[in-house]
Amino acid sequence: MEYRFLGKTGIRVSRLCFGTLVLGPLQANLTIAEGAKLLERAFALGVNFLDTADLYETYPYIKRAIRHLKKKPVIASKSYDYTRAGMKESLQRALTEMDIPYIDIFMLHEQESALTLKGHRDALEYLLEAKADGLVRAVGFSTHTIAAVRAALSMPEIDVVHPLINKRGIGIQDGTAAEMLAAIQQLHRQGVGIFAMKPLGGGHMIPESNEAFRFVLEQQCLDAIAVGMASVEEIEYNCALFAGQAVSPEMGERLRQKKRKLVVQYWCTGCGSCIDYCPQGALQLQNGRAVVDTDSCILCGYCGAHCPDFCLKIY
Repeated sequence: MEYRFLGKTGIRVSRLCFGTLVLGPLQANLTIAEGAKLLERAFALGVNFLDTADLYETYPYIKRAIRHLKKKPVIASKSYDYTRAGMKESLQRALTEMDIPYIDIFMLHEQESALTLKGHRDALEYLLEAKADGLVRAVGFSTHTIAAVRAALSMPEIDVVHPLINKRGIGIQDGTAAEMLAAIQQLHRQGVGIFAMKPLGGGHMIPESNEAFRFVLEQQCLDAIAVGMASVEEIEYNCALFAGQAVSPEMGERLRQKKRKLVVQYWCTGCGSCIDYCPQGALQLQNGRAVVDTDSCILCGYCGAHCPDFCLKIY
């Protein structure tokens, strides 16, 4: 496995980051024991970097997987909270539910621009204080927009940014892949740690996964790339690919044949809550229930967290 430092943070991570969203109730909904076993297999193959979030409900999986490890993996989490009190609660929940004394990276979740970053300033100030107190090693934010990446250029307090980037630019809300990459490169030159998300465009690029992974791995400005993995086969294939080892063509073809989609269950009442929280605008109401625009959906699963009746699942 290849390891790199996240910018100037001094935090050394595997180039392959395990995106844990897929394990939890918003996606595969594995049992805690099943999810922990997958994490343990990734650790055995050299992965030392995990991405999670307050939203994902995957802290119990991580707690179980790391409980006996002498050397804990690097953990990044994030929260939508915009107040000091709310962010304090989110950070404490992460520490308590994973049973860890500090967390390596804690971020503002899904920032859109300089304006939203300003609106979350109180939460960020708390994280900076938590960093000074040793509860957090690095602070930053995740984003689907070029505007937010550019805003970080004038924010020296930001240590790490977690941007969406893939070969085709799927999911980037305000421009192209080339424009996002240029902004990331500029930010990385300033010493900000960068770990990317959605290299396969939320599953849309699975048929061209080799080319998609090659694209992100060739970008020297990406210190790490977060990938969701829900099976031992996916973990073994991706670990070999990221380590530059020979990969099984047969295994790769099986994984590429696997397709996922967002399913709206029959009991949907059409309340519209999911629509307000879809970052891609891929949901709308038709005939009293939510429907999905599959061309726009990047299978992030965020909508499911805001459905009061648990109607939205990725299969």
